[in-house]
Amino acid sequence: MENDKIIEQIKKTIEKIRPYIQNDGGDVQFVKYEDEIVYVSVHGACVGCMALDYTLKEGVEALLLDEVQGIKEVRLVD
Repeated sequence: MENDKIIEQIKKTIEKIRPYIQNDGGDVQFVKYEDEIVYVSVHGACVGCMALDYTLKEGVEALLLDEVQGIKEVRLVD
């Protein structure tokens, strides 16, 4: 049950940052949460973008680490 609460928090937090990413023509979506790692996928302009690593680490991951306990990293899935 605790995992379900964490996943709900993750999804809500990702929804906070999605509009900013979408403004640049991209998108980020939650895929899964496993072993304290959040897996996300990217779409649109994010695919192949040179700033993707920065967006994931300094944007998505930083926000999730700040707002959701129990997360240690965000990783990209294909």
